Amino acid sequence: MIKRWDIAIPQLTGGRTRKAYVYLPSGYGESEERYPVMYMFDGHNLFSDEEATYGHSWRLADYLDYTDTRLIVAAVECNTDGNGRLEEYSPVNFTLPDGTFIRGRGKKYMEWLVKEFKPCIDAGFRTLPDRLNTAVGGSSMGGLMTLYALAAYNRYFSRGAALSPSLWVGGTLPSFLRTARFGRGTQIYMDYGSREFANHEGQRALFARFTEDLINRGVCVTSRIVPGGTHSEASWEKQVPVFMAALGF
Repeated sequence: MIKRWDIAIPQLTGGRTRKAYVYLPSGYGESEERYPVMYMFDGHNLFSDEEATYGHSWRLADYLDYTDTRLIVAAVECNTDGNGRLEEYSPVNFTLPDGTFIRGRGKKYMEWLVKEFKPCIDAGFRTLPDRLNTAVGGSSMGGLMTLYALAAYNRYFSRGAALSPSLWVGGTLPSFLRTARFGRGTQIYMDYGSREFANHEGQRALFARFTEDLINRGVCVTSRIVPGGTHSEASWEKQVPVFMAALGF
């Protein structure tokens, strides 16, 4: 079951609303069972082809229902205004290849998520709100934000899935990773499609460097190159069973 409602993030877009989504596992209303939660980026791309930006979603609810995974997923639609998504989903400032400057507002977005959205979800649904039962996940810029969330907000999240993370934004290891203090048992699934590496120069080496740094910091890392993987929802949909298993769901 998926619940949808309109939500505003005043700190970022004033009174303008966007869709919020919560997936509830089968049988949710039949007992007092509590569930772990995964907070995800780009909520409009997760469940419905009709809502997905390019007409193909992750079909996440179908997988969770079929496997009877005991997990709540909470997600919010991205900012669709101009470069709003790039701004909200980046913890660092960067410049696009065409010279456009992007001022990262990822810290402001995460402050809203952990201080307002998460408490709202914990109050409204039967969650297991502790760190060990709270995960985060996303792809592309959402994958970068997943790494940022685990590095800078590790007191809230113990595990996460970063699919095709936009590592090119930082160029090198960003400060949020260099200064991160990962809590005990932090788990990260991180992947990249083999057909994506040509999209940005030096991406293969950067992916390897991120993996090495996380391992050296004691993080339990599942790092994977997806054979034939592309930068698309259709490719990320196929990775759902892999990252769910890697994170213990």
